[in-house]
Amino acid sequence: NLNSLNATAQGHLLGEHVLVLTPLINPEDVSFLPGYLERLEHTSYPIELISVGLLLVDPAMRKAVEPIVQQYMNTPTAGGWRHQRSKPKFHAINIYERHMVMNSQDNTAYGRSLMARARNFLLSAALRDFHSWVAWIDIDIIRYPPSIFEDLMSADVDVIVPNCLLDRSDFWGYDRRNWQETDYSLEMQKWVGEDFIMMEGVSGGASGRSLLVDMPTHLGMDLKVPLDAVGATFTLVKSHVHREGANFPPFLYQHNIESEAFGKVANALGFSVYGVPGYFVYH
Repeated sequence: NLNSLNATAQGHLLGEHVLVLTPLINPEDVSFLPGYLERLEHTSYPIELISVGLLLVDPAMRKAVEPIVQQYMNTPTAGGWRHQRSKPKFHAINIYERHMVMNSQDNTAYGRSLMARARNFLLSAALRDFHSWVAWIDIDIIRYPPSIFEDLMSADVDVIVPNCLLDRSDFWGYDRRNWQETDYSLEMQKWVGEDFIMMEGVSGGASGRSLLVDMPTHLGMDLKVPLDAVGATFTLVKSHVHREGANFPPFLYQHNIESEAFGKVANALGFSVYGVPGYFVYH
């Protein structure tokens, strides 16, 4: 019965489960896994309410991934591990395999299409009837506030992203796929070809869009801005958004593909999509 399943601003107090999803694309991604799990374990969100779903596109990675996962979950189940120790641990960690020849650095339309398919496969395999929230987190996000789940939930919107920066001494924006359309970018779409994909920071031309990384940052969580598209370096989604049909289009949708197209679809379905320019995670 999904009628009682809610995603609220007080998820940590109401026992709302979070499903964290991460594709592992390249063999070197495995080296980030211990830190990835360590950061999740040390969030202030109740750890027993966090499930993790990992997608391996190269089955050879399983041999290296399983011993790392076993340090956090010690009881094997079908496809993963479930914790049965006295100290609170993750609700579950599950590993899925789907062989795909791809590279996470491939920002071509074909590469982004494969990434969309990988995300959709992982989502359909991992989402359970008790999950209220879905968090998409890149394996190589290396720093974020421990209270990030509670902080982003407090905005009480359907899809929300923090501002993703490079981890360096100066301010350097990383995720340029969180953006708003502008009059210029909308006008541009009227005269480019119907099959033209506007991949922000990749397609080579000036789109004129307003990027989250370029917006004022001094107000922290007090300023959230509506977005037309999102990246997926760290994206928190109320699970009903995915359940009602918003996933990652592997095809052209309104001149976008993959995560940016997901933002477009979510907006088209009437969901609220926001970013917080003054709340940082680091890549």
